[in-house]
Amino acid sequence: MECTGKNIADVFLAKWKDEIFMKISEFDYQLPKELIAQKPVEPRDVSRLMVIDKKRSIIAHSFFKNLTDYLKKGDCLVLNNTRVFPARLFGYKKTGGAVELLLISEEDKNHWRALVKPGRQLPVGTEIIFDDGLLYARIEEKLEEGERIILFRFDGDFNHILKSIGKIPLPPYIHEELSDEERYQTIFSREEKSTAAPTAGLHFTPQLLNEIKEKGVCIAEIDLKIGLDTFMPVKVDNIKEHKMHSEYFKLDKETASKINRAIKKGGRIVAVGTTVVRTLETVSCLSDLKKEIKADEGRTNLFIYPGYKFKIVDVLITNFHLPRSTLLMLVCAFGGKDLIMKAYEEAISKNYRFFSFGDAMLIS
Repeated sequence: MECTGKNIADVFLAKWKDEIFMKISEFDYQLPKELIAQKPVEPRDVSRLMVIDKKRSIIAHSFFKNLTDYLKKGDCLVLNNTRVFPARLFGYKKTGGAVELLLISEEDKNHWRALVKPGRQLPVGTEIIFDDGLLYARIEEKLEEGERIILFRFDGDFNHILKSIGKIPLPPYIHEELSDEERYQTIFSREEKSTAAPTAGLHFTPQLLNEIKEKGVCIAEIDLKIGLDTFMPVKVDNIKEHKMHSEYFKLDKETASKINRAIKKGGRIVAVGTTVVRTLETVSCLSDLKKEIKADEGRTNLFIYPGYKFKIVDVLITNFHLPRSTLLMLVCAFGGKDLIMKAYEEAISKNYRFFSFGDAMLIS
């Protein structure tokens, strides 16, 4: 039988989801507002790094610039090279009134799924004008969770227009404008596809990546297009009832070969960020008890929370996430819920910086 990550994931999820009952309140914590990082630190790698040994339940403290000390020769560091596109648009209704759009994904030619403000004042049929007519839009359909399908009309190249009038969409908890929007991009970002940055990767500098390579750690890249779930809260009491939206991913043959070679030689797979974890676990292949991945491309709605058994990822590098979020649930699944929630308490007591521009943790 051919082994595909998506088939394996479907069977595996069916088995463990039915056995899990976990309340969303179990992933809550109180965070002082002053610990929500509003700006990135300079340089990137001077952010703090909490180091967690999950087997021995030990929590230590370092700095991201020392990351190489916690990697081993033969490891494989996997990065998400997606780039944030200028998905935030400001316009006005043809009948008057300001409008804000957050583009999520292109569904068909010139048709985009988007979040809109003010939602109640934007019914189907509403026409919107951007930049005095450089771009026109019409709301075609109303979807769940306040989303809309938007049809755009324009002359020229749409991507060029977006770069001209669009803004990089910072998360809603960041209230200060960036003087340099490139600071919400990783240094290894490539094709503009995402509505949010893979924030665990924001800490890397060219020098640090060179040090990692010189230690004998291979570096591989995947692409997961970060979309709506970055902005959507979990609204159900029992977390297994939460519906994850699917996100596009691509893992090519070269990357699969690098990762499989590292696994075969006994190296650890080090995932930089939750998006990398979701991709690698989606394309995992465990036929005949052989740990490996396959090159694949498609969409994943894999929802990872405590009870999940990881098949590929050995080490996780991640930021500190919002309470009650699917990202925090994934981290708890990897590091153990009690230990991770204890680590969050310690991070708060030691004034770590939280969320997108905040500090990082390494779990092994």
